[in-house]
Amino acid sequence: MRFYLIAGEKSGDLHGSNLIKSLIRLDSSSKFRGVGGDEMASAGMDVRVHYRQMAFMGIIQVLLNIRKISQWLVFCKTDIVAFKPDVIILIDYGGFNMRVARFAKENGFKVFYYISPKVWAWNVKRAWKLKATVDRMFCILPFEKNFFKKFDWEVDYVGNPVLDAVKAFKPNPDFLQANNFGDKKRLVALLPGSRKIELKRMGPLLVEVIKKFPQYHFVIAAIKELDENLYRPFQSFNNVSFVFDSTYDLLSNAHAAIVTSGTATLETGLFKVPQVVVYKATALEYAIGSRLVKVDFISLVNLVAGKSVLKELIQHEANVQNLSSELVRLIEDEIYRAEMKTRYDAVYAKLDLGSASDTAASKMIGYLA
Repeated sequence: MRFYLIAGEKSGDLHGSNLIKSLIRLDSSSKFRGVGGDEMASAGMDVRVHYRQMAFMGIIQVLLNIRKISQWLVFCKTDIVAFKPDVIILIDYGGFNMRVARFAKENGFKVFYYISPKVWAWNVKRAWKLKATVDRMFCILPFEKNFFKKFDWEVDYVGNPVLDAVKAFKPNPDFLQANNFGDKKRLVALLPGSRKIELKRMGPLLVEVIKKFPQYHFVIAAIKELDENLYRPFQSFNNVSFVFDSTYDLLSNAHAAIVTSGTATLETGLFKVPQVVVYKATALEYAIGSRLVKVDFISLVNLVAGKSVLKELIQHEANVQNLSSELVRLIEDEIYRAEMKTRYDAVYAKLDLGSASDTAASKMIGYLA
């Protein structure tokens, strides 16, 4: 079979690669082509566009780059027609992929969506558009199945690929020694995000917090693909280290974590690291978003739990005083830490349905047959 996949972000690249591996185990003659990154390329996909060229975050960034996005959309449409896939598999990345889905429907291509866009969070009417243009939806969050039932749409919940990745991870026993951490206890993991704009927004706040706690050792989960100058503000501190592309090893050894909103919040929770989630947008983006967003939480941990498991510091609440106070609790308050870890166990249980990639791949092959 011929599969055309589109993943527009780093996490989508990882989950797309695992899906490709699962599909190959079921049909070794399959051909893969599309938009993705190094992980999907390693899994066997012909990457026509790297997701880095399309990774724009926030309303303002999208508007500023609308011409580039339109050009990539035209390219993808042309490439799909040339490849003639049996099915197009869209992975998250809603704004772009929903346009591809509409094009595919109009041109007779079958469409599967793996990892639903967060239509339940804002502009829920988009669910009708998804239903009209997508043949099968494969969700990774348990509450999404009931959400889509409101639109008279039966979708598949396949488990969560983030949990798959955490389960499959084998920690490096020499991680602390290899990074000269020695016997240092109470490492604080800083996960400021994988995008340039995230680092620019969160960097100043994190620097001020680091200044207040010379007794803690902060380790930044850095990304090799980003400009090293983005990390320069942190390099003057003696109690700050960097690990590149080793986030899971860091979380395996971290005592606490400060995490920007996104998939990393769920990963941190699945590693049972007490965390605080911080998020900042521009004033305009926040003004627009606060009117559109229809959910009570921004972190995936709280959303899956359906209640507050960890503290979220958003916009004006994401300041030095609040973040410092919460960090002390995460590190020093053993009762608070234990309660958070117990709630993490419940989140883990909700997501644990076996391998999401294998389940999704099996269902996809079945529907195509």
